[in-house]
Amino acid sequence: MAISFFVQGAIFALLVTRIPALQDRYGISDGLLPLFLAAVPILAGVGSVGTEHLVKRMRPGLVLRAVQPVVSVALLAAGSGTTVWQLAAALAVFGLTVGALDASMNMLGVSLQRAYGRSIMLGFHGAYSLGGIAGASLAWVGAHWDLPLPTLYAPLVATLVPVALIAGRWYVDRQGDHPADNQADHQADDHGAAVSMRALLPLCLVMAFAYIGDSTVSNWSAKYLEDVLHSSEQLATVPYNVYMVTTLLGRSFGDFGVRRFGAVAVVRAGALLAGAGFAVVAAAPGPWVGMGGFTLLGLGLCVLVPQTFAAAGRLFPGASDAAVARLNIFNYVGFLIGSPLVGALGGAWNYRAAMLVPMALVLVTIRYARSFTPVPAGYGDGHERPRTVDVG
Repeated sequence: MAISFFVQGAIFALLVTRIPALQDRYGISDGLLPLFLAAVPILAGVGSVGTEHLVKRMRPGLVLRAVQPVVSVALLAAGSGTTVWQLAAALAVFGLTVGALDASMNMLGVSLQRAYGRSIMLGFHGAYSLGGIAGASLAWVGAHWDLPLPTLYAPLVATLVPVALIAGRWYVDRQGDHPADNQADHQADDHGAAVSMRALLPLCLVMAFAYIGDSTVSNWSAKYLEDVLHSSEQLATVPYNVYMVTTLLGRSFGDFGVRRFGAVAVVRAGALLAGAGFAVVAAAPGPWVGMGGFTLLGLGLCVLVPQTFAAAGRLFPGASDAAVARLNIFNYVGFLIGSPLVGALGGAWNYRAAMLVPMALVLVTIRYARSFTPVPAGYGDGHERPRTVDVG
């Protein structure tokens, strides 16, 4: 499982850190760029919805094995085309399959955490961060040596695709481990285990706010450093790498924090750190202070998403796959809102002020931290609503 998270982190980092290079390659204007950035999360949301229905008939591990190579090839196609329609087609395939990939990967992570009986989701997402570091580092090499995108992408894709396929042989939901392998069990699990969107809503909001913050870093950090803080093109690739490094550090120790202090305390601390990070970025006089802000952002945001998936699995133990798939949609809602919102505010006003919007939304997460309290035993059968849920 950790290998799949690593591969996804590397592929995604190589896409988002080279957005300026993709923009130059295809001659995309600043006004048109947000439309391309918005199309990917919209299609990813469609892919996540489809995965909720697909896993009723086949195991999440099979879905993951099928779509992860396609995501990698779509990245290579995006960097290898010559016309805008080719980029649009590659990003469309990337979006649809990355939605299925994210959903199935987190379904497996949640089910494995339930089997272990302790917090391990932060560790899986830590592997994603490690992959992001590797991808961002390669992006820096590409910018430093002015490598064409196909030259940068092709060796990584050629390496990661077989690695992911081999790792998929050891996924935890092999034959007999998933309800889809036994129709009677599947029907029994569906009975009385429907996902209540009212109960899931606080977690959906936290997921959206976290990804508004994350998408601001992934889609705009390079452009912010280069255009606002006047860094070099090489240095502009560093903030995402710094962000991923601190995300990795936070997630490496985050599971221990959850076991020691509880998910509620960890989520509150993460939201406060992320808010402080956005404030530093908005006020930074130069690129090095700006990177300090992105450091705080990584330490703060890193705990929110894994804990949100884990909380959904606890909330609906009899329908965790459906809960994760629906929650995962708000990953893309966050990206869909965050990228165009920051771009529109930055273009109409200025990018410094635009950074204050995700800051405010991430801080709202503190209001919903009680939703991460462990669910009482027996909840999740569809007949009881946990007292910790606050949707007001």
